[in-house]
Amino acid sequence: MDADTGPPNPLPPATPPRPRLALSLSLPPLRLRLRHSQRPALLLFTLPLLLLAFSPFRPCGSASSHPPPSRASPAPESDPGVGLGMGAGGGEGAVEEATGFEVGIVVPKLSRAAAAAGAAEDCVVRLVRELESAGLLVERVRGVPAEFIKLAAPMGTLGRAAAEMQMKKLTYIGMELQFEWDQVAAFVRQPDGSLFSWRERYFCFRYLIYGIVNKTNSEITLKFDDKEFHWKENESLLTRLESEGVVKLVFPLHDEIKRKQLLRNWALNWLDFTWQPIDEIYSYFGTKIATYFAFLGMYTRWLFFPAVFGLATQLIDFGSLQWLVLPAFFIFVISWAVFFLQFWKRKNSALLARWGINCSLSEYKNLDNELGSLGDSLTIEEKKFDDASAEKRKLQRNEWFGVLLRIRNNAIIVLAIICLQLPFELAYAHLYEITETEVMRYLLTAVYLVAIQYYTRIGGKVSVNLIKYENNQGEESSSASLVYKVFGLYFMQSYIGLFYHASLYRDILALRQVLIQRLIVSQVLENLIENSIPYLKYSYKNKKKHEKESPSGKSVRLSTRVEKEYLKPSYTASIGAELEDGLFDDFLELTLQFGMIMMFACAFPLIFCFAALNNVTEIRADALKLLVMLKRPVPRAAATIGAWLNIFQFLVVMAICTNCLLLVCLYDEEGNWRMEPGLAAILIMEHVLLLIKFGFSHFVPEEPAWVKANRVRYVAQAQNVCSKQLLRSISKFDAKLD
Repeated sequence: MDADTGPPNPLPPATPPRPRLALSLSLPPLRLRLRHSQRPALLLFTLPLLLLAFSPFRPCGSASSHPPPSRASPAPESDPGVGLGMGAGGGEGAVEEATGFEVGIVVPKLSRAAAAAGAAEDCVVRLVRELESAGLLVERVRGVPAEFIKLAAPMGTLGRAAAEMQMKKLTYIGMELQFEWDQVAAFVRQPDGSLFSWRERYFCFRYLIYGIVNKTNSEITLKFDDKEFHWKENESLLTRLESEGVVKLVFPLHDEIKRKQLLRNWALNWLDFTWQPIDEIYSYFGTKIATYFAFLGMYTRWLFFPAVFGLATQLIDFGSLQWLVLPAFFIFVISWAVFFLQFWKRKNSALLARWGINCSLSEYKNLDNELGSLGDSLTIEEKKFDDASAEKRKLQRNEWFGVLLRIRNNAIIVLAIICLQLPFELAYAHLYEITETEVMRYLLTAVYLVAIQYYTRIGGKVSVNLIKYENNQGEESSSASLVYKVFGLYFMQSYIGLFYHASLYRDILALRQVLIQRLIVSQVLENLIENSIPYLKYSYKNKKKHEKESPSGKSVRLSTRVEKEYLKPSYTASIGAELEDGLFDDFLELTLQFGMIMMFACAFPLIFCFAALNNVTEIRADALKLLVMLKRPVPRAAATIGAWLNIFQFLVVMAICTNCLLLVCLYDEEGNWRMEPGLAAILIMEHVLLLIKFGFSHFVPEEPAWVKANRVRYVAQAQNVCSKQLLRSISKFDAKLD
């Protein structure tokens, strides 16, 4: 089990010793019937898993064994881009922090005629001048496909922008207060020692660059090539340039020093298996991506326990106790899943406390958003009783209208599954059953998985359009609604064929083969789709840009790093980037895998071994994808896995039902139990496991003791400070009255 992450430290955390995990399970060995010819291959398969299980690793929430990287300048490029060291300046208690170029703006290159005529009225020149006036450091880089404007900001510029935005930051007394640049010493620093997180810095950049408005009393005429347009009063310059097609893209830039350090210590560090520098990932990518990798790492480590138990069921013969093997494994797996989800809640709360994210205040912010959306139709002036009653009825109508809209949209999804997808899934399951050769079955599975990729993208986009008509309160509610709808589509896709083999045919051997093929083929296809296709797209776009720009038609190499990043694909979800980023697909893949290994655990206990090995490679593959193949993702604010946790808990309940059904099929087929007492025993087991599911969740606290202690101490400190301030104000008021 993971140790809970330690309390937050305003300074960079000290390097902890590397703990070693001794994996010991005092479980009775178990064996399903296995031919002697299959045992050497199975032993070869167990070797990598044993190396994973018994190798030393570090807990994912702990501080990195490598020193946290400082905000350093980027490595020099072939263009005249150099790193910039910028002091904090001005703020009390501010420390020197070095930074580099963090945001890029892409604009088209001027035509030769416009460049020769001069650019006195060029809108790009005006944009650069305004950005410099806002306190940003600007560098223009002329590339092959376009021109790039790289932006960096001194700490003083970011601090003043945060104060103007009225950004809330956690203080050392545990309260979130509006940031004040003159009181910078009162605010908690990040785990790497910096004042602002990556998400806070990025939104300060956006505030600065989109906050450049026309403050004059007249329109300003701007030109680009032969195009002329007007910059209106109080209009954002960047927004205007985007609407005119002058600004193609605003995107975050990779920090080359940090990127290479993460590549070396994380993505290419195969010796540590599941260990990850979570604090460094948080500093570089933000809360949402760091939370995903923390969950994936913890889930992979916890998979070692049922994987070892599943291996024991294949290697050891229990003789007369063989009939107890699968029920014991079933009970162990359900208990394992319940405790895993509870300990993840502890890990998540510990990480939030370490990163200085106040989860309770985040909930209040969501509540404020909900009240704000309802408050648009309200007035602050006093009303009569009749008016108040009418307003109450109006709000109730809006509430129930939103509920009916959600019911209608969910009904559309269910009908689409029944009318369109259910026949498709049953046809695949039937074709698989009548196919005789294994090669043809693998080919059929591959064609099926490719087909459903495109089928579910259509369903996901339909879900996005349906959500627009729902009365969801805030972005988080809309995101959760989208998660549930898309998962419903994938749930039917992934499991109905397996239910078909298990319940109708009662062919457990065919079910095991389908499970293996799904894991192997789907993993190969996912790697092709997630990694190979983005790289091929990047190479194709790179080649086309070169051929288009080169007058001789020969290939020209890109000379700067920023234009290489520009041609890389963005980290977006397959259903569109409007509500979700690429983590939507990654979490969806994890939930489908979790459902597969849980709901069919009794049919194939060895499936946990495949899942553990798959996830070890998934950690490194996802890291390489983010660091090498894609643009740096825009940071998002989600601090928990949100609706996905509810889906994991739903799958545990489903696993109890499906495995009981599998036990009935298995023991009825083998004739070890008579149906009446066997069915009664399985029903009793089902009720006991449901009791375990909903009872054991209360035995493990959702927060570590040190998080609760810190919160109590912070509340006491905040009350003390507020009471003293209130007494001072009362004393000053009394003195004025006297």
